[in-house]
Amino acid sequence: MANVPLDLRDQLNIDTPELVTLEFSVSGLGSRSIACIVDYLIQGVAFTLLLLLLVLVASFAPHTRTSAGPPSHTSEVWAMAIFFIVLFLAQWGYFSLFEAFWNGQTPGKRLLRLRVIQQSGRSIGFLDALSRNLLRIVDQLPGFYLVGIVFLFTTRRSQRLGDLVAGTLVIHEKKVDTPMRQHHNPLALTDSPAEPPLAAWQASGTGLPADVVARLTPSDLELIDSFESRRLDLPWDTSSALAEKLAQQMAQKMQTTIPSGIGAATFLESLASEMRSIGAASHHHEAR
Repeated sequence: MANVPLDLRDQLNIDTPELVTLEFSVSGLGSRSIACIVDYLIQGVAFTLLLLLLVLVASFAPHTRTSAGPPSHTSEVWAMAIFFIVLFLAQWGYFSLFEAFWNGQTPGKRLLRLRVIQQSGRSIGFLDALSRNLLRIVDQLPGFYLVGIVFLFTTRRSQRLGDLVAGTLVIHEKKVDTPMRQHHNPLALTDSPAEPPLAAWQASGTGLPADVVARLTPSDLELIDSFESRRLDLPWDTSSALAEKLAQQMAQKMQTTIPSGIGAATFLESLASEMRSIGAASHHHEAR
């Protein structure tokens, strides 16, 4: 009997402008709940330490006495005011700031290997993170995230209300194993620590022949340029998956293979450079 998946509901395919389909595994209630519990535990510990610190400061601070009445507990009032201000900012800012500036992850999400992305596959920005988390208070109603749970089970992409408004998704982050090499240049801007620099590869004479590269069209160069223009806006695993699929697509059109030991993004960068060189040489020859 063939093995047929029972539920493909958590599998998401996103078609990119480069005509490549990216596959994601959408996070469900279980993993998102555990990540949320971890984040709330971290907040709880931080609030407890802050409260203890403020109580300690208030207890040792000198009290001032006014001529018309008992001693004034100004330090205690300020301590409580600071605590509630920090509590308010943390409640609204913890998730938003972490997701905006930590590549779509909070400590809980990173522990569970979850990530928030845009529906297009791009990384989220500050406004996206803020939008989805401002509605967290609605998702929590009437308690224990009941509204959010209802939306998770009734939407096709397991989105809570905040996700629907912000246009975001929570996905499982793919684990990428990177082989280690003895010789590694930490300053090289490459796909992974194991990949040689682009200049070294081009200088080694392992580039593709011009007649092979010439099998690609200007439309193919536009696809590569489109990927390069938004490569840094994508999560690293998404960018790597997209580069791999696009590189394989170009290699297939050229009826060749990607040289071993060369990362997909470096291959695409070199390929675009060679296509421009061939185009420039062609225009120069026609001008003569």
